[in-house]
Amino acid sequence: MHNESGFKSGFLAMLSVSLSACAQSPVIQTTTPVAETVPLPPAQSGLTSQVLYQFLLGEIAGQRGELKLSAEAYADLAVKTRDARIAKRATEVALYARLAPLALKNARLWQELEPTSPKALQTLSSLLVGSGRMAEARPYLQAWLKTGTGGAVFLQLHGLLAKQKDKQAVLDLVADLAANFPSTPEAHFAVAQAAWHAGNGAKALGSLDEALRLKPDWSAAPLFKAQVLQQMQGEAASLAYLKDYLATMPAMREVRLAYAKHLARAAKLDESRVQFEFLAQEMPDDPENHLAIGLIAMQTNDFDSAEARLTKALELGHSDAGSVRFHLGQLAEARGRSEQALTWYQSVTSGRQRLDAQLRAAVVMGKLGKNDQALEWLSSLVPGDDAERIRVVQTEAQIMREAKNYPGVVERLTKALEQMPDAADLLYDRAMAAEKIDRLEMLEADLRRLIKLKPEFAHAYNALGYTLADRTNRIDEALELLEKALKLEPDDPFIQDSMGWALFKAKRYSEAVDYLRRAHNARPDPEIAAHLGEALWMNGDKDEARRIWQGSLLTHPENESLRETTSRLMP
Repeated sequence: MHNESGFKSGFLAMLSVSLSACAQSPVIQTTTPVAETVPLPPAQSGLTSQVLYQFLLGEIAGQRGELKLSAEAYADLAVKTRDARIAKRATEVALYARLAPLALKNARLWQELEPTSPKALQTLSSLLVGSGRMAEARPYLQAWLKTGTGGAVFLQLHGLLAKQKDKQAVLDLVADLAANFPSTPEAHFAVAQAAWHAGNGAKALGSLDEALRLKPDWSAAPLFKAQVLQQMQGEAASLAYLKDYLATMPAMREVRLAYAKHLARAAKLDESRVQFEFLAQEMPDDPENHLAIGLIAMQTNDFDSAEARLTKALELGHSDAGSVRFHLGQLAEARGRSEQALTWYQSVTSGRQRLDAQLRAAVVMGKLGKNDQALEWLSSLVPGDDAERIRVVQTEAQIMREAKNYPGVVERLTKALEQMPDAADLLYDRAMAAEKIDRLEMLEADLRRLIKLKPEFAHAYNALGYTLADRTNRIDEALELLEKALKLEPDDPFIQDSMGWALFKAKRYSEAVDYLRRAHNARPDPEIAAHLGEALWMNGDKDEARRIWQGSLLTHPENESLRETTSRLMP
């Protein structure tokens, strides 16, 4: 869809100014503000009724959305008048109409009439590059660079050339253009970009070093160098470089912020916090820094500092106050202050975390034993789309599931699936709930439907395979399903556990122990421990079985599966 109102105003502006130059043409009036002066040539040099007609034709066609007719009228007018400003407008109209060949023709005329115009050179270069004619574009790019805006032009080259498939040809072109600007840091930066995308990391780093030598306080260069180092040498090299750079250029806030975020992503939270603290000292009224420190403090269980910083971010008027309130709710939950958490969550009425907060509010109500209130709260929400609607339904199911109301879970999910029959998350959740009330036919139907919808979803195969092994005699079928799951997610400990349990049910105890041991080493979950111990017991290694169970009971004394297994085999 085109923005016809903008197109219309441009035509009206041109027409207004053009006709105002004609003393003999007072009939047509317009009050549209003048955007730029594009006068017609003097009467003696070609102002004719035909020229006026084409102006009117272009304007009216543009208003009516007949863009091709409008573009052709202006192109013809540009040729007849040979006025650079009309050629410029003709180029713009042709581009607007998506008539690339006509736009290129008009741009050539425009540049011919205004040979040193940066805008004309940029447009002509862009059109030639866009049509894959880089060799033709080269002299115009060179002329554009000589207009006095060379640095700015070099920064635009990457976007201009990004869609070219021959990255080496792009590098050759940019390097050739940059050779005449050895003292321009942006030229070296452009070469670095082209070299990186051409797969020449060494050249990219060398060009970035030269750019930094010329302009050490330009944040774009160290940030790009850190990115290149991360891809070539790993995260440690990138972090080490940023640390060294900031040691010599401590005032570079944008680089320090990137370094702090990079440290946080690398789970180096203490080091990240040091950097954010530095930024907070430099910019004490910036709420973003206080929010970052608060979130890191939460991750390291420094709850007092987290609360102080998050509250400060709120006081300073963070642009997304709802998100800050949401995090304060999370903090209150982590501290066991459920009523306070509920207050914070319910106060979030806007922002990115609005729905998250509303759903958490319902979960907290459920934890407080207010299940009816939680479900009523959820029913009052107005989801914006199916994705949000699914999340609301899942939260309703979660509250009922935690209350062990499995029939209610199945009923709620069934109702939702009547409206959204292909909602994969709801199918999976209903299958899991159906198993709890022995509706194995529903479980199998839902999981097979899910496999059809999402054939790469390993946990659908896993859930069905485990259930068939654990609850039926269909062991061969279960093993086949679990083999598919392992092909999709070979390192998933829960799938390894399922395979081990299916092998146990098939009385292949030695093989079962191998899978279950791998699963337990990766994730010492109590149910995996229960399975591993039982397989060891049946495989003749009762001492190790006891050791596995006793170790798991120390950390999970209330786990039902673990308690049932040990009481049955180790009375």
